Amino acid sequence: MVVGGFSIVVVALVVLVILVLFAGIKTVPQGYRYTVQRFGRYIRTLEPGLNLIVPFIETIGMRMNVMEQVLAVPTQEVITKDNASISADAVAFFQVLNAAQAAYQITNLESAILNLTKTNIRSVMGSMDLDELLSNRDAINERLLRVVDEAVEPWGIKVTRVEIKDIQPPKDLVDAMGRQMKAEREKRAQVLEAEGLRNAQILRAEGAKQAAVLQAEGQREAAFRNAEARERLAEAEAKATRVVSEAIAEGNVQAINYFVAQKYTEALTAIGSANNSKIVLMPMEASSLIGSLGGIGAIAREVFGDNGDGNGTPQPLRPRPGPGPARTTPSINPLTSRET
Repeated sequence: MVVGGFSIVVVALVVLVILVLFAGIKTVPQGYRYTVQRFGRYIRTLEPGLNLIVPFIETIGMRMNVMEQVLAVPTQEVITKDNASISADAVAFFQVLNAAQAAYQITNLESAILNLTKTNIRSVMGSMDLDELLSNRDAINERLLRVVDEAVEPWGIKVTRVEIKDIQPPKDLVDAMGRQMKAEREKRAQVLEAEGLRNAQILRAEGAKQAAVLQAEGQREAAFRNAEARERLAEAEAKATRVVSEAIAEGNVQAINYFVAQKYTEALTAIGSANNSKIVLMPMEASSLIGSLGGIGAIAREVFGDNGDGNGTPQPLRPRPGPGPARTTPSINPLTSRET
């Protein structure tokens, strides 16, 4: 009987030791931190892995999730600085950095962060005009993040991001904004069209100006060339007249005949080539024209040296023979008609 009672005591002691060991061994998963309390007072924080505590004296207080968490902020009404009523919702991301502070500095951590974020959304967005609110979402997010993060810092919390998801103005305000945008775009389109027409007119005027300048320069150059051509022609005529005058001064009668015959022929050519004349009455002596043509032939023989001797040597002019027997010459009417 004594041996049997001893065995029971030993078995009971072994079971007690096993229970104590199980009570003192704690396993903490990754991403969590456990706080340890001794008689209800915070002692330390257990890191992920296998940890030992004093059984029945130390207990696990709070199991804190230290991973980054997301918190949805529900839709709420906001009155802007210019008294426009809008609806806005957001999302916040936070992370527990100090498990002890998060466990013992605040009760109901998520609810506290949610209400703090909603309050600051109303404060930040209510201090801005509607147009500024709709066009500066990045600035709103930055201000919200800074304000909320400073507020939760004593709790051992780090707010990593605060994002405004949606801003919904009233329907009538949206319609008014649409009409305003349409009017503004039409105004810009009209301004651009007017500027295009003005630029086109300026370019056309500049083109016409350049064309007129080039045309005037061309006319000036043409007039200069015409004047130069007339000057050279006058010089040539003056030189020809001087040569003929010198020949006349030397007593060369053939030169006089050549000069008169040339002018006479040019005059006849001008008269005959006129478009408005078909019949020309010429009061002239046929013998004078024949004499002029004879003078031209004599001058040509003197110039080219062909006086009938066959060797091309120019010979001095011989006097013309005296009048021979009289010949009957048919009379020529001075007013002889000639068809051109």
